[in-house]
Amino acid sequence: MQLSHRTAFVVPFGADQTLFVVVDRVGAVGRGSSEAEIERTDFESIISDLLSGQFGDPIRVIAFNTLEHWSKDVSAEVAREIQTRSDIDGENLPDHLQDFVKLHQP
Repeated sequence: MQLSHRTAFVVPFGADQTLFVVVDRVGAVGRGSSEAEIERTDFESIISDLLSGQFGDPIRVIAFNTLEHWSKDVSAEVAREIQTRSDIDGENLPDHLQDFVKLHQP
């Protein structure tokens, strides 16, 4: 059985940009079946993409900056922002984000 992996290469414009990686569970059940999606370079786009359902079962969001040589798990910040927006709008969390928010909120 041959495994196929989709790889996306992103070269940011300008040297000092933060990129976000959304890890979305796809395929068979279990963490071993996760696939990383590299998305836009700004926090707002990540939130919008998650809320609009572009990721079916997100499990983690990582931010990194190659110029400054850092990376950080920003899943808790993303979950908090999604919950805040849902609360402000008076809407329930979308089904596809309930597990993500629950996992990353205290």
